[in-house]
Amino acid sequence: MFGTAAAIFPIINPRPYDVIPKVPLSLFKLTSTKTSLLKIRVSSLRFHRLSRVLVPNQINTFGGFVFLALPSIKMADGESDKNIEIWKIKKLIKALESARGNGTSMISLIMPPRDQISRVTKMLGDEFGTASNIKSRVNRQSVLGAITSAQQRLKLYNKVPPNGLVLYTGTIVTEDGKEKKVTIDFEPFKPINASLYLCDNKFHTEALNELLESDDKFGFIVMDGNGTLFGTLSGNTREVLHKFTVDLPKKHGRGGQSALRFARLRMEKRHNYVRKTAELATQFFINPNTSQPNVSGLILAGSADFKTELSQSDMFDPRLQAKILNVVDVSYGGENGFNQAIELSAEILSNVKFIQEKRLIGKYFEEISQDTGKYVFGVDDTLKALEMGAVETLIVWENLDITRYVLKNSASGEIVIKHLNKEQESEQNQFRDATTSAELEVQEKLPLLEWFANEYKKFGCTLEFVTNKSQEGSQFCRGFGGIGGILRYQLDIRSFDELSDDGEVYEDSD
Repeated sequence: MFGTAAAIFPIINPRPYDVIPKVPLSLFKLTSTKTSLLKIRVSSLRFHRLSRVLVPNQINTFGGFVFLALPSIKMADGESDKNIEIWKIKKLIKALESARGNGTSMISLIMPPRDQISRVTKMLGDEFGTASNIKSRVNRQSVLGAITSAQQRLKLYNKVPPNGLVLYTGTIVTEDGKEKKVTIDFEPFKPINASLYLCDNKFHTEALNELLESDDKFGFIVMDGNGTLFGTLSGNTREVLHKFTVDLPKKHGRGGQSALRFARLRMEKRHNYVRKTAELATQFFINPNTSQPNVSGLILAGSADFKTELSQSDMFDPRLQAKILNVVDVSYGGENGFNQAIELSAEILSNVKFIQEKRLIGKYFEEISQDTGKYVFGVDDTLKALEMGAVETLIVWENLDITRYVLKNSASGEIVIKHLNKEQESEQNQFRDATTSAELEVQEKLPLLEWFANEYKKFGCTLEFVTNKSQEGSQFCRGFGGIGGILRYQLDIRSFDELSDDGEVYEDSD
C-alpha cells in the first residue's frame, strides 16, 4: 500500500520562484481523492509541467538539485491510521506557522463550501487595485505578485470543493535570508465554515487548528431511581437519544405483605430496571453493522447506586464496559443530570487521548516488569524486530528527532542505511566507510517518524504516537529513547546480535 520513491530534479537557471522555500516541509502524494485528508498542489515546482497533488513537508536543496521524498499514501481506515494522518497535517500547519515574510506579502485565503469562485476573483481584482497604491516598491511588488498567484491558482477551480478551499501564497524569507515564493492550496478533510482573507507577514492557520480539534463522540447514561437518560456529546453539540421513567417500590414496612416477599419484589423490579437499561445501552451505543461501540467513551452518572450496579452487572455489554471512562455522582436525573455530568467529566473528556496513551505505555511497562520477552526498545532493536514481523504495536514519541539516511558507498556501490540524531549528523565520520574511509553519498534523507508513518503497514503492525506529557510518557521518552514496541511473541534480540558478532554464516547443505 505504501511505497517510497526518491526523485531528484535539476533546476536549470534557478529563479527565486523555482526553488522551494527551505521550511520544514515533505511531499506526500495522496492516492485517494474522495476521502483524502488533504489535496494539495505546490505551484513552486516549476519543473513539474502538470500540477500534482502534493503535501509539502520536507524538501532539501543541494547544489542546484531539489531532493523530493514522495511516499505515496492511502487514506487510513482505523482510528490509529486517522491519528497518523492528523499528525501529518499538524506538521504541515507547524511549517506554515513558522514561515515569515517581509511586509504584508503573505496571503491567507479561506473559502467555505458553497462560496463562489467569481466573488473571490472579483475581490482579489479590487485588492490588486488597492495594493497598486502601496508606496514601498519592494512591498508593493511582493503583494501584487502574491495576489496574481492567488488569481492564477483560482483559475484551476470551476467551483469551490465540497469541503471548502484553503489557499496560502506569498514571498517568504528562508533561514539564510533569501526570499522565496510559494503557493499552496488544498481542500480540508472536513467542511470548513470560516471565511478569511488576510495580507500579513505570516500565514494565518487558526481556522485549520479548529478543524483538528477532536470531534469524538461520547456516550452518557444518567440513571437514578426515577428513570434513565441516554445522550451523546460531540464537540460542543449534545443530543438526547432516549429517556424513560420508572416507578420502583420504596423501602417501607407497610403494605400487608411479608417483609421478605416485599424485599424480593423490590429487588426483582430493580433487577429488571438494570436489565432494561443495559439492553437499551447496547441498542444505542453499539453499531449493528460493525458490532463495535459507536462512541469513543462512556460516562455513567446518577444520584443513587444504580450507575455502579449497572457498570458491574453481567447484563451490561462487555464491549461498553471497556469504554467506561468515568462514573460520576450527580444531584439530579434527566437533562439537568446530563448537563451536570458533562461539567463534571470535562477534564476526563479533554484527556481521553491522554488516558489511552497512559494505558498503552502502562501495558508496555507491564511486559517489561514481568520480563515476558514480548517487548523491544531502541532504534536498532526495534527495526530488527520490525523486519522479522514480530512487532504488534509500534510506539514512537511524536517528536522523535532521528533522521533515516540511505547512503551509497562511492567506491563499492554498497547501500548503507543509518539512523542519526542531530549530534551524529554533524559528525563527518558518519558519512565515511569505517574500513576504507570511502565517502558515503546521501541517496535519501527522511525523518524516521515520517518513514514509520509511510511504511508501518508493510510490517503488519499498528503505529501509535505518544507524548511526554504524562508521567509514563516522559519515562518512555527519557528511559527508552522514545521508540519501542510490543511483540506478538517472545523474542530475544540479543541472541541475534551474538550470532552476527560471530561473523559466521551457516548454509544448508544440499
